Amino acid sequence: KKLYFKVGRVDTANQPVVNGHKAPVLDIAFNPFNDNEIASSSEDCTVKIWFIPDGGLEETKTISENTLLGHQRRVTHVRWHPTANDVLLTIGGDHAVLVWNVRTEEIMTQIKCHEELILSACFNYNGSLLATTCKDKMIRIIDPRSGEVVKVGKGHDGAKPQFVIFADDHDILITVGFSKRSERQYAVWKQDDLEKPLELEVIDVSNGVLFPYYDYDTSIMYLAGKGDGNIRYYEIIDESPYCCYLNEFKTPDPQRALGRMPKRGMDVKSCEIFRFYKLHAKGAVEPISIIVPRKSELFQEDLYPDTKGAEASLQAEEWFGGLDASPKLISLKQGHNPSRSQPQQVRSSPKLPVKKESVGNNVTNEQAIPTPLSPNTAADNDDLMKEIQHLKLQIQNQEDRITKLEEQAKAI
Repeated sequence: KKLYFKVGRVDTANQPVVNGHKAPVLDIAFNPFNDNEIASSSEDCTVKIWFIPDGGLEETKTISENTLLGHQRRVTHVRWHPTANDVLLTIGGDHAVLVWNVRTEEIMTQIKCHEELILSACFNYNGSLLATTCKDKMIRIIDPRSGEVVKVGKGHDGAKPQFVIFADDHDILITVGFSKRSERQYAVWKQDDLEKPLELEVIDVSNGVLFPYYDYDTSIMYLAGKGDGNIRYYEIIDESPYCCYLNEFKTPDPQRALGRMPKRGMDVKSCEIFRFYKLHAKGAVEPISIIVPRKSELFQEDLYPDTKGAEASLQAEEWFGGLDASPKLISLKQGHNPSRSQPQQVRSSPKLPVKKESVGNNVTNEQAIPTPLSPNTAADNDDLMKEIQHLKLQIQNQEDRITKLEEQAKAI
C-alpha cells in the first residue's frame, strides 16, 4: 500500500499514470460518491471515466471504464451531480452543456442556450438548479433536466473570465469577475432576481483570475487568484453586506491552481475546517489547512455540523425522472471511515526496552537500551531527515529574503 500522506519528490520517470487521452487534459473531477472514480475532459473532445484502485496504480492506465462522446469541440469542464449517483455534467467549446447518465453513456439533456464560450458552471445544494457564466457576460440559472433558462441577468462589465457559485442556504448567488478598469470584484445576487446585484465590492486591481470556493457547513467563501500567493476568506450572512471579510492566508509563492478536500477528510482534532492543495509553478503540491484555533480538545460542534457523506441520495434514473433530494449527511464526531478508503497507517517511534540496574539501597537506575532499526524504519528515518533538511533550507531562504527586504526598506 502506498502512503499518500508521505511527502517528498515523486519519481516521475517510473510513476504509473493515467494516459488515455489523445490531447491535453483540461479538467478532472473526483466522484463525490466513489473516491476511486475520476472523470477527465480533454481537447480531444472526449470525457473519460477512470477507476483508480485502493493503493494507487501499479502500472500506467490507458483504457478507461467509460468514454463519453458528444461534444464537437474540446471539453473544458466536468461536474458531478451533488446528490444523484452517475450523473455528470460536461461543458464544451461548442457552447453546449450536456448532462449524462455515466453508466449507460447516454446524453439525457442537451442545454444550448449559450451563444459564446461558457466560463463556469455550478450546481446548487441539491442539484435542482445550475448556474453558468459566459463570455457574453450573462449569468444564467438553468433547470439541468429540461434545459430551460429560469433566470438571466448581466454580470460583471469586464471582458476577463467571471465565475459563479451558489450559496443557496442564504438564497443568493456569488460571482467574481472584473470591472472595465480591470478591478477584481465580487457581486452578490438574489437567486430569483438577477437584474441588479445586492452588493458589488471591489477587491483589488490585478490581472489574475479569481476562483471562488464555498463551504456550506461554515458559510465561508474562499477567494483565490491564479498567480496570487494569498487566499482571502469571507463569512456569508443573510443581510447586507452579505460578505464579511474575515482574514487571508498569505505566502510569497504564487499558485497555479487549487484543489479542495471534502469535509469528511478534515482533521477534526486540530479543528481543520478547510483544506486546499496548492499547485506551485514548479510542479510541487502543497497542502494548506484552514484551522480555527481552539484550546479545548473536545469535539467542536459549531465547527462541524453534519456534513455531506459519500452516499448518494438518488440514483440517476430517479433524478432524471424528476425527483430532488438533499445530500445525505454524516456526523464527524467519531471520525468517518468511508467504505472504499484505504486503511491508514500510523507511524510511531519504536519502543525501547528498559534495563534496570541496581544502584544500592533498593534504588534502581533505568536505562533505555537502543534497538537496531529495521530496514523500513531506517528508510522512514532517512525520509524524515531529508524533509527536515528541506524545511531548514526553506527557512534559510526566507530569512535571506527578510534580510534583503529590510535592507531595501532602510535604503528607501
